[in-house]
Amino acid sequence: MKFRYMFQQLVSHISVIVVAFVILSIVFAHYVGNLVFEEKVEELTTYGENIISDISRTSNVDSLIRQYSNMLGERNILFTVFDENGVSLSTASGFVPQVELKKKEWDKVRSGHIVSVKQDYKRFEQEVTFIVMPYMVGQTFVGGVLLASPISGTQEMIHDINQYLFYTMFLALAVALLMSWILSTVHVKRIRRLRKATSMISAGDYSIKLPSSDFDEIGELSKDFNEMAQRLQQSMEEIESLESRRRKFMADVSHELRTPLTTISGVIEGLSNDLIPDEEKAKGVQLVSQETKRLIRLVNENLDYEKIRSNQVTLQKETIELIEVFEIVKDTLEPQAEEKNDQIMIDVPNDLMITADYDRLIQILINITKNSIQFTDNGVIWIRGKVGEHETIIEIEDTGVGIDPSEIENIWHRFYKADVSRTGTLFGQFGLGLSIVKQLVQLHNGKIKVTSDKGKGTKFEIRFPLT
Repeated sequence: MKFRYMFQQLVSHISVIVVAFVILSIVFAHYVGNLVFEEKVEELTTYGENIISDISRTSNVDSLIRQYSNMLGERNILFTVFDENGVSLSTASGFVPQVELKKKEWDKVRSGHIVSVKQDYKRFEQEVTFIVMPYMVGQTFVGGVLLASPISGTQEMIHDINQYLFYTMFLALAVALLMSWILSTVHVKRIRRLRKATSMISAGDYSIKLPSSDFDEIGELSKDFNEMAQRLQQSMEEIESLESRRRKFMADVSHELRTPLTTISGVIEGLSNDLIPDEEKAKGVQLVSQETKRLIRLVNENLDYEKIRSNQVTLQKETIELIEVFEIVKDTLEPQAEEKNDQIMIDVPNDLMITADYDRLIQILINITKNSIQFTDNGVIWIRGKVGEHETIIEIEDTGVGIDPSEIENIWHRFYKADVSRTGTLFGQFGLGLSIVKQLVQLHNGKIKVTSDKGKGTKFEIRFPLT
C-alpha cells in the first residue's frame, strides 16, 4: 500500500501533538488535583488548630461549636468534636461526619499525630477530604476534632481545567494541521523536484541544477546532487572526448599499420616473384626490416601503456648520476634533432644524483625530448638538472611553437595530439607518449607540470623525491 509522504508527515505531527497533550492533561490534572487537595488539607488543619486552641480556653464547648458551625458552614466545611472514645460532643451543624477511623489511624491520633486523607469515598455519605486532629492535655489524649470538606467543588474545578486543556488541544491541533500541511507541501515539492531531476539524470540529461542551501538536509542533498550531476557531466564529456580520440586513434593506427604492412607485403611479393632486380633486393629487405621494427614499436608502445596504467610495472629504483642519463638521451636523439636543425644542450651539476628506475627514467626523458624536437625547428632543447628541497628537479625546455593554454591539460590524455597535422611524424604520432610519461612519473611518487607560451616554447618540469 502506498502511503504518501505528505500524509506521513501530517499523521506524524498530529500524533505527536495528541500524545503530548494527553500526557500533559493527565500530568497537569494530577498536579492541580494534588495542589487543591493539599491546600484544602492545609485549610482544614488551620481551622482544626484554631478550634482546639479555643476549646482549651473556654468552658462552654457547645457555644463554641455552634459559632464554628455557622462560620465553617458558609465555607462548606463540616466538623465534629469528639471525646477520647470517638463520641461526638455536639450535633449543632447539619451534616456531622461520624468518626469511623481504622485502628491504625486511631492509634496515630491517640499518640498525638494528625491524620489527613485527601480523598475518601467510603467512610462518609459523600466524597470528602478530611483531617483528624488530636486534643492533647500534656501527654494525655482527651479527644479531637474531625473536619471534612466535600470534594465535589474541587472535582468540578479539575473538570473545568481539563475542559480548557481539551479546547486548547483542539486549537493546537488545528494550528499544527495547518503548519504541517504547509511544511509537508514545501518538503514534498522539494522531494518531487529531486525525483524529477533524478529521472532526468537517468535519461542522460546532466545539465539539471537544483536550488541548494545549508539550511537543512534536503538542501544539503540538493547540493550533493548538483555536484554529482556536474561530475557526471564532466565524466560524460571526458568519455565522449576519449571515445572521439579513440576513434581517431583507431583510424590513425589502421592507417599507420596499413602502410608498413602494404610495404612489407609488396616487397615480399616482389621478392618471391622475382619482380625486384637483384641490385634492389638488399634495399627491399632493409625496407621490410625497417617497417617490421616500426610495427613492433607501435605495438610495444600500446602494450607498455596498458601495463603502466594497470600497475603491472615494477620499478627497480637505484641511485643514478643524472649527467649520465642526460648524455644517453642526447646521444640517442641527436640525429633526430639534427634533422630539424635543433641543438640539445645539457645543464646539470656533475655530482647530482637521482633515485629512479634507470630504464623508465630514460623512457620518460626520451619521450619528452622527442616531443620537444617534434615541435621545434631551428631551435634549442635544454635538458637541466637541479637540486630541490628533498627532491631532484629535471627541466626540459624548448624554443618551439609552444602549446595553447587551453590544450595544456589535454596533452596528458591518451590518444591526444596537440597538432593533428603532424600525424605522419615518426615519433609520438599516436598521442601515447606523454600519457606514459605521466603514469611513470606518478609511479615514482613524483610530480610533472608543463608551462608554455604560444610561439615561444614549452617547459616540462619533473620533480622526483630523493627516496
